[in-house]
Amino acid sequence: MTPTIANRLLKLCLILFGLLFIFGLYPMMMWVWPEGWGWEPRQHEYEQMIMGIYATLGVFLVLAARDPDANASLIWFTVWSSVVHGGIMLVQAIADPAERMNLLGDVPALFLVALVLGYLMKRRRV
Repeated sequence: MTPTIANRLLKLCLILFGLLFIFGLYPMMMWVWPEGWGWEPRQHEYEQMIMGIYATLGVFLVLAARDPDANASLIWFTVWSSVVHGGIMLVQAIADPAERMNLLGDVPALFLVALVLGYLMKRRRV
C-alpha cells in the first residue's frame, strides 16, 4: 500500500469511525444488540456518559480527517485508548459470565478501531 492510498483510507476510516461513534453507539447499546454493547447492571448514567464521550470523540475524528498529520496525537489517543478500554473490557467479560456477549460486540470493535487506525497511521509514512 502506498502512503497516498493509506492516507486516503485513513481519512475515510476517520470519518466512518467518527460517524459510528456519533450515531451508531446509542442504537447498538439500546436497541440493536444490548447484550453485546451494554454492560450489566444497566446504568443509565454510565451509558449517557460513555455515549457522550464517544460522540465527542467521533466529532473530533471527523474533523481530524481534514488533516490527519495535524491531528496525529488525537488519532494515536484513539488507537491507544481503544486498546486500553478494550483490554479492560476483555478481562471483565472473561471474569464475569454475564458479560460474555461483549466478547463478540464492543470488545472486538474497540480492537478493530485501534488496529485499523494504527496500521493506517504507520503505513501513510512508509
